[in-house]
Amino acid sequence: MSHSGKFLPGAATFVLCCLALTGAVAFAQDGKTTVKYPTAHAVSHSLRELPIDVFGVRDVEAPEPKPLPLRSHGVLAPVRPDLVLQQEIRPNVAATKGVDFDGTGAQGSAPSDVNLAVGPNHIVQTVNVRLAVYNKFGTLLSGPTNLTTFFAPLGGNCAAGASDPIVNYDRLADRWVISDIGFLNTFSECVGVSKTSDPTGAYTLYAFSFGTTLNDYPKLGVWPTATNSAYLVTYNLFLNGQIFNGSDLCGFDRTKMLAGNASAAQICKSTPNTEGGYLPSDLDGPTPPADGTPGLFVDWQNNNPGQLLLRKLALNFAAGTATLSAATSISVANSALACGNGGTCVPQKGTTQLLDTLGDRLMYRMGYRKFADHERLVINHAVDNGGRVAVRWYELLDLSGAVRVNQQGTFAPDTTHRWMASAAMDKANDIAIGYSASSSIINPAIRFTGRVPSDPAGTLQTEASILEGAGSQTNLSRWGDYTALQVDPSDDCTFWYTNQYEKVNGSFNWSSHIGSFVFSNCGAGGTTVTLSTTKLSFSKTVIGVTSKPKIVTWTNTGTVTLNISSIVASGDFAISNNTCGATVSPGASCTVSVTFKPTTKGLRQGNLTFSDNAPGSPQVVALVGTGTAIKLTPSSLNLGTVTVGNSSSPQTITVTNVSNATVTFTSIGIAGLNPADFSVSSNTCGLTLAGGASCTLGIRFKPTVTGIRKATLQVKDDGGGSPQTAALNGTGA
Repeated sequence: MSHSGKFLPGAATFVLCCLALTGAVAFAQDGKTTVKYPTAHAVSHSLRELPIDVFGVRDVEAPEPKPLPLRSHGVLAPVRPDLVLQQEIRPNVAATKGVDFDGTGAQGSAPSDVNLAVGPNHIVQTVNVRLAVYNKFGTLLSGPTNLTTFFAPLGGNCAAGASDPIVNYDRLADRWVISDIGFLNTFSECVGVSKTSDPTGAYTLYAFSFGTTLNDYPKLGVWPTATNSAYLVTYNLFLNGQIFNGSDLCGFDRTKMLAGNASAAQICKSTPNTEGGYLPSDLDGPTPPADGTPGLFVDWQNNNPGQLLLRKLALNFAAGTATLSAATSISVANSALACGNGGTCVPQKGTTQLLDTLGDRLMYRMGYRKFADHERLVINHAVDNGGRVAVRWYELLDLSGAVRVNQQGTFAPDTTHRWMASAAMDKANDIAIGYSASSSIINPAIRFTGRVPSDPAGTLQTEASILEGAGSQTNLSRWGDYTALQVDPSDDCTFWYTNQYEKVNGSFNWSSHIGSFVFSNCGAGGTTVTLSTTKLSFSKTVIGVTSKPKIVTWTNTGTVTLNISSIVASGDFAISNNTCGATVSPGASCTVSVTFKPTTKGLRQGNLTFSDNAPGSPQVVALVGTGTAIKLTPSSLNLGTVTVGNSSSPQTITVTNVSNATVTFTSIGIAGLNPADFSVSSNTCGLTLAGGASCTLGIRFKPTVTGIRKATLQVKDDGGGSPQTAALNGTGA
């Protein structure tokens, strides 16, 4: 079981119970269809408004992901010859490392379950029971937030326990999807879909009940077909948390979830109890699957290690039906279970503690990419190779048609163990794989390798290091459960990888790291430009006022010097600073700062255009902002410390119409975290406010409990960018 998080005291009995479970096998009917509707539906607070997770308990190990029914329990699998073991040592990986930084840490629980998603401007990382939002330079923008806090508006299981988080970026919708298992006395799948492109904002939340059946080790993929568009998901099912009952291959109604609709369904088909550990297809790149393409699911049959299984799920959300294909067998090279039984055998420097490989299943993700005339995807898992754990990888073509293995290989260039990998492919058909590496003479490290299309089939280039750990994990075998490698949608070339490591020897003290790299041939002729973002979104700004600058980084990721002929901003946007010269050397970067000064209310759009001699020139960054005629002064109030039950003296917020046109108010009120503790005590604003005029609002604070209390004044109007807001703070004593 993969309840990879910190358990609250009320869950302690459940934790101890499940650590001893055996994963016994029960019969499951093939093809059973289940339609579930949300048992709870809510809207979260904005992530940036939620409290930082500082909750601490004694060290807790989450229950292990339940072994799949065909995993050899303590029995070593027979040695099998590995016919695709890479024998050739290739040149150093032809990729340039980029930005890297530490992510969220242990907070007293294990394992890490490190995972991330990448959008045009943000990285969202989920680890264990926490999530955080960063920009692409490693600046923390939101969190770390506990997932139980995030899902708290749903109540029930989703507000009680969190486990196995996954985050995805839905590129075609420009939204974010976050999911995990919620549990208390029963089990649920908890899903959040961002209401906008801003991952620090609010999310529409859904809870889907599984009753007493454990929906173990869920994995999520984005599948945006034109009709019956879905978020695909897989579960390993355990009746009463103990007896394996096959897998559920499912789809959430993506269209309704993006609209925030409370009736968004999850439709599932079950597999026989001889199948488990499926991965769902997850779209990379800008081209969606052809309309009508069913969801694709692949499983590695670890009792028959020369075989992958492919199943296809056709969904009809309008009718509430689904059709699951029979399993298609895909022949691959033989392999032996990592550690001989899929379990624990990876050594570390300075300790006798061995690490778990979770070697009985495919490793997240199954990255799918649609090209003009074919489909490609890459997957991987850990195998045993002469007593060392190695990464076995596959590139498959045309899964929705006549599927075939294009190439496969086992990467074990020396005696170091490599496992807990994640694979992906960029737009140039470069394949990258990130993983953990460890041995008796090194601490666990984070490394990557890859290949370009001109490399011999089945081979990977010599690995590079993202980070070498300085410590080893003691008194604990669990390591990761999964990691994530994603491709940046800004250029479709840059890979971002996250994994765990140890700064010093110890248990329950892991750190996580996020690193990027790009292959030099992801572009034409050795000349490649990477922009840090393809879109800058400015906060709503008062007409005539200049915003704070936002920065775009222009990087020469090619192998030759590039010439920049011009950089121009249009619309209500201006360049405030420019460090780019006429030429930029290979690997070098420069920055352009842009400000927004709206000339009228409403949505304002423009472009930042880079003209240079790189392929695809000009490179364009979309600029978006909203002008508002209404200005609130001040933009925040601190109403001081007040005894509970008493009222503060009123403080005034001035509302000014900076435009020449009359603005109509639709409502004025208090919202946010603690709205009941604040009130509008006086209001000189009528239904309208003439151009250039002002009015005032009196605000009082009457705390209901002790401690810091927060709320937001909201002025809704037709002046553009409604509502206008002011932060309200006070302390109850």
